[in-house]
Amino acid sequence: MRPVEEQTVLVTGATDGLGREVARELAERRARVLLHGRDRDKGEGVRQAIGEETGNQRIDVLVADLSSLAQVRDLARQIGESTDVLHALVNNAGIAGPARTETEDGHELHFAVNYLSHFLLTNELLPLLERSAPARIVNVASIGQAPIDFDDPMLERGYDPMRAYSQSKLAQISFTFELAERLGDTGVTVNALHPATLMDTKMVRDYSGRPRTSVEEGTEATLRLVTDPDLDGVTGRYFEGLRESHAHPQAYEPEALKRLWELSERLTGS
Repeated sequence: MRPVEEQTVLVTGATDGLGREVARELAERRARVLLHGRDRDKGEGVRQAIGEETGNQRIDVLVADLSSLAQVRDLARQIGESTDVLHALVNNAGIAGPARTETEDGHELHFAVNYLSHFLLTNELLPLLERSAPARIVNVASIGQAPIDFDDPMLERGYDPMRAYSQSKLAQISFTFELAERLGDTGVTVNALHPATLMDTKMVRDYSGRPRTSVEEGTEATLRLVTDPDLDGVTGRYFEGLRESHAHPQAYEPEALKRLWELSERLTGS
């Protein structure tokens, strides 16, 4: 892997919480950072703050609502227009909410934002990542995982918000494992992690009560997968913090991985 200061890194969901701190640390280490958020003004504010804190002005703001597949495709276009290299993609953006909501594309919101957006964005960016190899993809998942109900993936029957969140996070991990196999010897690796449990973020404070760990702890674990040269060539793994771990058993079932990929292609039209 190249030295961090020679890398261009995209971080989704980089205007709050873990994503913001990961972006700040990358900027501190002199990387060029592509900072994604939903709101232009907020993104520019974060860009300015990180620039002032780190002295690194190589920060670009990219705007897209990841609940919209059209905007995800536009985000990929923005990235292609702003850079000719991409050495790391950190799929961090995520949501957790109480009510069942469908996106403009007709998909359950957790599944759309936490998983489908990153499935589509990653696949749209693969040619750029492969041209930039060695390159890394890091999928920020969760220890909260539930098996995907392929008969009702949008949870139209018996909806539960925690199950929706947990199903979307297992989908991220399963996607990681399948993508690693498909990437083969391209020089692009992909790994997933649970960065830390109930970090002190707005999402946790709003929906889960009292935080149990710090954002800094999660940032350390995430940055390790992005930058640590000891992980060169390591792919298709799931980590909990700094240690490798095991995901829900469904993520190791070849038939489930195949069904998820086919479902994802159908839902994203890719």
